[in-house]
Amino acid sequence: MTTGTLEADRVLQKKLCEIVTSKTGIQLPENKRTMIEGRLRKRVRALGVRDLRTYLSMVMNDGMLETELPHIINVMTTNKTDFFREDAHFDYLVRNVLPEHAAGRPFKVWSAASSSGEEAYTTAMVLNEHAKRKPGFTYSIIGTDLSTEVVRKARKGIYTPEEIVDVPDDMQALYLEQGHDSVGRPLSRVVKQLRDRVGFAQMNLMDKVYPVEKNLDVVFLRNVLIYFDEVTQRQVVSSVTDHLKPGGYLFVGHSETSVASDPRLVQKSAAVFRKEA
Repeated sequence: MTTGTLEADRVLQKKLCEIVTSKTGIQLPENKRTMIEGRLRKRVRALGVRDLRTYLSMVMNDGMLETELPHIINVMTTNKTDFFREDAHFDYLVRNVLPEHAAGRPFKVWSAASSSGEEAYTTAMVLNEHAKRKPGFTYSIIGTDLSTEVVRKARKGIYTPEEIVDVPDDMQALYLEQGHDSVGRPLSRVVKQLRDRVGFAQMNLMDKVYPVEKNLDVVFLRNVLIYFDEVTQRQVVSSVTDHLKPGGYLFVGHSETSVASDPRLVQKSAAVFRKEA
């Protein structure tokens, strides 16, 4: 392959990355080229294309961009998540947020980068335990994510033994049904009681309008702001804060405390903010 051909491939890849960033806000700088190429090769293999160079040309020059872009976004998004991740947040929810909740109205939560559903279902477990102690307490949870692929997985609520390792044993017994796949490998599924309380939808945090109701009690916006530039971070935090009720809480990732900046938010604990106005 000639130097000119290599440069042409890099130009096409750079243009594609710029399109992905403009659509999603995810930063894809040149120093991540190896990672980007590795993820794009998933689509090369899925389509049976000869090589990455051919794939880039098909997408950028041969009219495949519109149909391939959703798949490209799926492979480019990072979906690292766990049950009970940053568990101090759930302790804060139980000790500080839930006692403030007025009886008679549902407690409403938005998991704004829900990935494959572990955060939303963790919240459902915690809230269901609270409901046992507080007769009449009801709740609803909506999880949204950019990736259509992980939204599909979240709706199924099916996880491997490795994925549920951080769920306490007593909650596994209460909220996870044991089964196996077609070849006998063990799997666990979130019980229907919780699945019925949690909805999932595909949504882009870069959209100007979010199809999520307002006056929410809690929004989890954790470990997603780190993938945006500073301008996008401020825009997303502001838009998400619009959906909190006065007195509602925003939880961000522990590495994101410094970027959760909005004049309506007051920090109450590590990576925990309360909307004051």
